[in-house]
Amino acid sequence: MARKPLSFDPIDAAARQWTARGWEDATAGMVAVTSVMRLQQLMLSQVDTALKPFGLTFARYELLMLLSFSRTGSLPLRVIGDRLQVHATSVTNLVDKLEEQGLISRRQHPQDRRATLAELTDAGNDVAQQATKALNTDVFADLGLGERDLTQLAAIGRRFRRVAGDFS
Repeated sequence: MARKPLSFDPIDAAARQWTARGWEDATAGMVAVTSVMRLQQLMLSQVDTALKPFGLTFARYELLMLLSFSRTGSLPLRVIGDRLQVHATSVTNLVDKLEEQGLISRRQHPQDRRATLAELTDAGNDVAQQATKALNTDVFADLGLGERDLTQLAAIGRRFRRVAGDFS
């Protein structure tokens, strides 16, 4: 059931309260953080809806796509963690779930016996392609903003991620 939209912007109302309490030096930051957090909720809801028919979360989808973009369709678990910027435990959990679904398989690295590879299966590649089509159609192609706004939003996010140390 769809929620009825509010007649006011609650983040603007919070900003007024922040300022009224003497926190004006932090108001812009609070508004930015709260806005981004709400955007993440809204976007994740759309993504989850598009991926649900495929039995995927966004994290699992990202892993499938990372493998599909690799030259061999496989990567060491350590590399997956680095590229997805998640802890090794999270990689293990993602790989476990996708392996249970038959979308990837584990195998020993041919040159490094200490390393394990996650390898995309044919079924995994099919699901990744179908899920991408759904995301492109249902989410990415029309976020309700113009290309200029989307480009600016991405550029701001990129600068913030670089300052936060995501990449150099």
